[in-house]
Amino acid sequence: MKKMSIKSIADTLQISTATVSYILNGKSKEKRISEELTQKVLEYVEKNNFKPNHLAKSLRTGKTNVIGLMVEDIADTFFAGIAGNIENIAYENGYKIIYSSTKNNPQKAKDLINTFRERNVDGYIITPTEAIEEDIKALMKDNLPVVLFDRNCQDVESSYVGMDNFDSAYQAVKYLIAQGYKNIGFVTLDSTQPQMIDRLLGYERAIHEHRMKSFMVKFDYLTAKTTDITDDIEQFMQQSQQIDALFFATNYLAISGIEVLGRLKIKIGEEIGIVVFDDNDLFRIHQPTISAIAQPVHEMSKQLILTLLEHMNNTGIKQAYNPQKHVLPATLIKRASSQKEPS
Repeated sequence: MKKMSIKSIADTLQISTATVSYILNGKSKEKRISEELTQKVLEYVEKNNFKPNHLAKSLRTGKTNVIGLMVEDIADTFFAGIAGNIENIAYENGYKIIYSSTKNNPQKAKDLINTFRERNVDGYIITPTEAIEEDIKALMKDNLPVVLFDRNCQDVESSYVGMDNFDSAYQAVKYLIAQGYKNIGFVTLDSTQPQMIDRLLGYERAIHEHRMKSFMVKFDYLTAKTTDITDDIEQFMQQSQQIDALFFATNYLAISGIEVLGRLKIKIGEEIGIVVFDDNDLFRIHQPTISAIAQPVHEMSKQLILTLLEHMNNTGIKQAYNPQKHVLPATLIKRASSQKEPS
């Protein structure tokens, strides 16, 4: 069977290829194409199973049953877990997911939002990067359902699902102090993102409350994700040899840190304590096991979908839009790496 093209549709219906293209891209009203002709083209492409059939159908129904999901890094265990759970729950509710990684690159995030717009997705779940507040506001101005997660945008009044990063970090450091650690170092990212700032503030609050000295090293996100930072962590340890515990702001920073401690032959759990923000299967099977803050992945995923579905069901009813804030508690999993004294 000969593959159908826009030109073949135009030839069959005896109209211009430009007219067919405008109709399939939802520009009939903008180009003042009659409803009768628009309907004729859409019915024809559906009947003949033209490739952008999903687009034609969406133009008729106003829905694609597709949700756009933007995360920082789909390869990261946390975001992969969120994406997997969201995909399952969305599918049970009749939706499919298109997901992509921003790599914390604002321009890539903007491009992805534009791509999702072109695909006419029904709703957006976004882990925002810096400098995309205006893009998110533009989505909301056009009455498109948006839910932010993991990190919020202070100047955007949208729904949000995340966890209490400040209190989680604060409680983790207090736990280390209660175990008898006196010099607790913090390995984190040099970031202005809200969740990273809250983790820093949680660490600082616990340290200052106990009148302890802070020890800190910060890494650029791309440097931490794409290069070997073990030498820098080793230098930090050598410059602050009094450190007897480490709190890592992310699991990938912790993996590099654990490698350094092995290289320096420092015994985890005996000579140094460790707690990591964001649990990982590696920490459960590592010897000794590594204490970690476990984020509520399933609960966050479920709340994200339920919140977005509610907004999508209310699309077009402006007075029904009510931004929802869901801040879920995390769990500190106490393992061998931090139990200097019996808990």
